Amino acid sequence: MTTETLDRTSDRTLTATPQDIRRALLVGSEIALIDVREEHEFAQGHPLFAAQIPLRRIDEEARWRIPRLDTPIIVYDDGEGLARKAAVRFEGLGYTDVRELEGGLNAWREAGYELFEDVNSYSKAFGELVEHRRHTPSLAAEEVQALIREKADIAILDARRYDEYNTMSIPTGTSVPGAELVLRARTIAPDPDTTIIVNCAGRTRSIIGTQSLVNAGLPNPIFALRNGTIGWTLAGQELETGQTRVAPEVDNRSAEDARAHARDVAYRAGVKRIGWEELEELKADKARTLYLYDVRQPREYESGHLPGFRNAQGGQLVQETDHNAPVRGARIVVTDDIGPRADMTASWLAQLGWEVFVLDVDWSAVTLEKGPDGAPGPRGPEGRYKRPYEGTDNKAAAMQAYLDWEYGLVAQLERDGTHGFFVI
Repeated sequence: MTTETLDRTSDRTLTATPQDIRRALLVGSEIALIDVREEHEFAQGHPLFAAQIPLRRIDEEARWRIPRLDTPIIVYDDGEGLARKAAVRFEGLGYTDVRELEGGLNAWREAGYELFEDVNSYSKAFGELVEHRRHTPSLAAEEVQALIREKADIAILDARRYDEYNTMSIPTGTSVPGAELVLRARTIAPDPDTTIIVNCAGRTRSIIGTQSLVNAGLPNPIFALRNGTIGWTLAGQELETGQTRVAPEVDNRSAEDARAHARDVAYRAGVKRIGWEELEELKADKARTLYLYDVRQPREYESGHLPGFRNAQGGQLVQETDHNAPVRGARIVVTDDIGPRADMTASWLAQLGWEVFVLDVDWSAVTLEKGPDGAPGPRGPEGRYKRPYEGTDNKAAAMQAYLDWEYGLVAQLERDGTHGFFVI
């Protein structure tokens, strides 16, 4: 966007039109489009690449999530009178390029542009696109239940965060969060005749997890559990609770094998590998936002990580990219101490349209930092959107409506026309 396309509506506030935002997205300019309503309202409808920071959390979250103070930020609401207050908050924190969406969300509607429901919408839409283009294999809940009952040679791998798995899981399932799958699946299912079934709560992480294993060339039969724990529940089948099964550690040979396959996948996705000198050049470019992420599990991260790197589990970084990197058009560098988790994460981020790099360096030559990364604390229940795939008390109608919404996302992406995704 250029200053010529903006109008000053007061001594403090500039505006941007829906057309300005769409143009920035299409040409790849950096832009942080921020919905300042509460999460529940955000989930009722927002532009594809909008991120959400409620007005009451701007002071806590903004500097962490939008690190460059001259990032172009556009704030909006849906007529609640929050956007002007939010612009003042951002400016008070030192941001120098803050604008309001002229006419708010209604202007976006009137321009004929798409509104997407739910949260993490563009990652979920991408997952649907992957299945649509790659025909990712899947099994219905009833088929998987029959395999369990028959004591068939199967391994069920739960690609969600461990805490989600512990809350409720498919019987016999093992927790293997998304980015860990390529690293650990061969250890769990060393016999190539063992059928691997990947599940999540709904669809996205099971699709991405299954396709990760397919992309990495595992010889096993591999399937997603169609519609995850939602599909399982709608089929009238019982979930387990409180399970603690986790993937075993991998030996050096298995790690090396996973490293080679994951690196090949990243290469096919166009991911670039860099060392310390290239990282310093990226850091020195003050005209671009740079996110640095260690994609291992939190316990590993806290035991020792590279200085300056935040923690986001790889599967969650792909699932919740709008939260972890709300500046569309920014650069992302990912790393892990073994390699496969960073490579697989980067392969998906690249397909999501990000300029992404893998930092490939010798960790033993670095003094590692310990402890958490200092991210803002959780928001709590106020204004939170009740996800129809979390917990064990969801209504069948809400779960089915959620699935129906996901099935329509590919068509929505086509109508929207700004995504820039590709699928290897």
